[in-house]
Amino acid sequence: MKLLVVSGRSGSGKSVALRVMEDLGYYCVDNIPVNLLSTLATTVMGQYERVAVSIDVRNLPQDPDELAEILSYLPRKLDLTILYLDADHASLIKRFSETRRLHPLSHQAMSLDEAISREQQLLDPISSRADLYIDTTDLNVHQLAEQLRERILGQKTGRLVILFESFGFKYGIPKDADFVFDARFLPNPHWEPDLKPLTGLDQPVKDYLAAQPVVAKYIWQINSFISTWLPHLERNNRSYLTIAIGCTGGQHRSVYMVESLAESYRSSRDDVQLRHRELVRHHNKA
Repeated sequence: MKLLVVSGRSGSGKSVALRVMEDLGYYCVDNIPVNLLSTLATTVMGQYERVAVSIDVRNLPQDPDELAEILSYLPRKLDLTILYLDADHASLIKRFSETRRLHPLSHQAMSLDEAISREQQLLDPISSRADLYIDTTDLNVHQLAEQLRERILGQKTGRLVILFESFGFKYGIPKDADFVFDARFLPNPHWEPDLKPLTGLDQPVKDYLAAQPVVAKYIWQINSFISTWLPHLERNNRSYLTIAIGCTGGQHRSVYMVESLAESYRSSRDDVQLRHRELVRHHNKA
């Protein structure tokens, strides 16, 4: 039986995630006390193939170490995946302010700012064990649902899902990245007047970067690194691997490199995904 534990800070999108899981055929249980997790798993095993359970700060044990112990002693027959959703501090404050909802820790005489910070500390034992981490800061409800469907459905092969993601360092490093490669030292199409308004998806930019030996060498070396360690990661029963490549603005070099790497792996695997974070960001603003 597949057991998906959905957790994260309040306001990060757990309710949306649970609705998506229900649409994907999961039997969903919202906000179960953690000490009942093992009992639930044992009870529904055999009845359901896929179960999703939401755990938040209201249902944690008093001792943080107890959570790790509970997760460790779940039945071995379970295929456990921990999904952790989060957003940056300012976004969470904004979401609570807009919805006028009370934070679960508000009754402890904390300000909203303090409650959000404290919640992060309390959830650290589960966030540190997450198999899949999704930063929802720049995602609306529909984008989060789409990303969840892609990532969860990608697991169907039973193999490790590889996500190649391009980004711009000026907007911050993706929080869910396992490996980050910096492409800012490569020749930059941004300084070519004809190429500046284009992206790494456009043929003139592709031709420009393909003609640069240093670009080809860097892609080859990243490919070699991934190929070397991928078997070890798969043997470690990982479900997801996010490889992020960044340039200054996330428009040209990183996009081209992610497309090139994804293409090379798609020829031998059917569990490869890609995402261009800044292209999505600018498209949403347009």
